[in-house]
Amino acid sequence: MLMCSMFAACTNYEQTTNDNMEQTVNNPIPGTDGNKYVPYEQRTGNESVVYFTRSLSAEGLIKAYEQVCENISGRVGVKLHTGEQNGPNIIPREWVKELMQKDLPDANIIETNTYYEGDRYTTEQHRKTLEVNGWTFCPVDIMDEQDTTTIPVVGGKWFKKMAVGSHLVNYDAMVALTHFKGHTMGGFGGSNKNIGIGCADGRIGKAWIHTVKGSDDQWSIAEEEFMERMTESTKATIDFFGKKVTYVNVMRNMSVSCDCEGLAAEPVVTPDVGILSSTDILAIDQACVDLIYAMTAEEHHDMVERIESRHGLRQLSYMKELGMGNNRYILIDLDNDGKRITAAEAVKGLKPFVAK
Repeated sequence: MLMCSMFAACTNYEQTTNDNMEQTVNNPIPGTDGNKYVPYEQRTGNESVVYFTRSLSAEGLIKAYEQVCENISGRVGVKLHTGEQNGPNIIPREWVKELMQKDLPDANIIETNTYYEGDRYTTEQHRKTLEVNGWTFCPVDIMDEQDTTTIPVVGGKWFKKMAVGSHLVNYDAMVALTHFKGHTMGGFGGSNKNIGIGCADGRIGKAWIHTVKGSDDQWSIAEEEFMERMTESTKATIDFFGKKVTYVNVMRNMSVSCDCEGLAAEPVVTPDVGILSSTDILAIDQACVDLIYAMTAEEHHDMVERIESRHGLRQLSYMKELGMGNNRYILIDLDNDGKRITAAEAVKGLKPFVAK
């Protein structure tokens, strides 16, 4: 495993920011069409495998994870969005507890502090929020608690390196356990957002992704450029772990708002779907988006509007351009003896969302 000493530590915000800007490609131009959905039959390339279960439960989570855990060993970090205080939509703690006790008994949950001022802005605030939200059954490593380090972005046009919590490089493997939902900036939040924003440290990496240098508006980067910057951040992390990273997306309590918004999140109106897993980050996020689009117009109206209005589909097309995975996949129904199904079959007969 690569050691911390192989990467430059980032301790000064201004110097680090200037250094990173010098390493970017001159005048990069964002891509386009982040508001245009590409149907499956219009895609090209190989197919990856994505597993699917309708069982929204600890048992379903364990079943999905166990299909894709072959390469997870050594010191393992479970990248989870632990949410703002009392957030109603985060993955249930008991599900995660059962999964970790059964399959990941020595793993840590890994997180970073936020870029915005809120319940997780400082490590002290973050620790209190973790306690309020019940993430007390295993160690939680706030990876930028002490410092920041940089890891390379290979093939990026916005970055040559990304600033992440310095503890990231202490891990051998990572499980991205993601609550799939909408997102105020990204359109949707899947594995790409969970890693790209969630592993970037709270003061440097997140600023590189979100803010035009010198701008008074910390959210001054949006639409296609934001999707590309976030995706390059993700690529840095998954390249670091190589084959020792895997992905589980939980399609439950899917507000158009991120879990960052806590109790202020928009009400959930999209039906619950199930749990997906894959070793391909593009395939799993693409499959979740496809399941949204395969719903009826009434079921998916709010989520599709959020995705397209933010040009969030650029996350998917840019992951493909960067060679991060396949946007075609075999969807395996774990509830029906591993039968291959379509997105339309997976979302047939969904029940309207009811808050529990």
